[in-house]
Amino acid sequence: MSDSNVYTPPAVWTWTQPNGGAFASINRPIAGPTHDKELPIGRHPLQLYSLGTPNGVKVTILLEELLAAGHAGAEYDAWLINIREGAQFGSGFVDVNPNSKIPALMDRSGPKPIRVFESGSILLYLAEKFKAFLPTDIARRTEALNWLFWQMGSAPYLGGGFGHFYAYAPFKIEYAIDRFAMEVKRELDVLDRRLAETEYLAGDQYSIADIAVFPWYGGLVKGWSYGAAEFLSVHEYKHVHRWADLLLQRPAVKRGRMVNRMTGDLSEQLLERHEASDFDTNTQDKLKKAGA
Repeated sequence: MSDSNVYTPPAVWTWTQPNGGAFASINRPIAGPTHDKELPIGRHPLQLYSLGTPNGVKVTILLEELLAAGHAGAEYDAWLINIREGAQFGSGFVDVNPNSKIPALMDRSGPKPIRVFESGSILLYLAEKFKAFLPTDIARRTEALNWLFWQMGSAPYLGGGFGHFYAYAPFKIEYAIDRFAMEVKRELDVLDRRLAETEYLAGDQYSIADIAVFPWYGGLVKGWSYGAAEFLSVHEYKHVHRWADLLLQRPAVKRGRMVNRMTGDLSEQLLERHEASDFDTNTQDKLKKAGA
């Protein structure tokens, strides 16, 4: 690197220009809404405002799993929040999540609506509300929570670190990519060693730990994330592959991956979900064929 490319930070940072990259037009150093926009409300007890990113997919997988397990109270409306257009900065969304990140949930099943934001909080809230996908035994419950919170702490290195510098930054920085690639491979090794010992992350029971980790790290080894499968040699993590394939056999996982999805095969994109029948009638391929 030449001296002309070396950045010397000023004494005080100021926001003088967009920082470049895929999200330059919406990134900003302040919180709060940028415009007035109320959120829609459907007829079901749970109102989800989200997008089919790994964090959003966690919640839709759990909701579909709850419905498949017979929890009728888990019926939900899933409304699309297009973060590339800045929908997360609308006043209604900020009221639900002051951090302006998807997913955000409103539980309207009781006398007073309850807002739930941050994907890990939503998973834990729903698991406790329906007493499902979280062991009740203290040791097994703690192990599930260990891995749930492991994901919360680890995924920023994969997404905001590696994913940003490898796929979204306006130019490639070798140091940044190497730094975060090393950490992501270490995280994959942590998972691979654990899944060599147990069928699921918390032991022999499928839980919200698996649901939280799968969209990020399962997606990475299956080649869905950042076009980086070859770069990271994801084929090396055979136990993570085994576990990801196991989860992909679950119909609720397949459905959850479709909800609020805006990329990939049109037959797997269900921009909004309001009824179970939407999976059969309202995917993007069917809507385009019908001229909708």
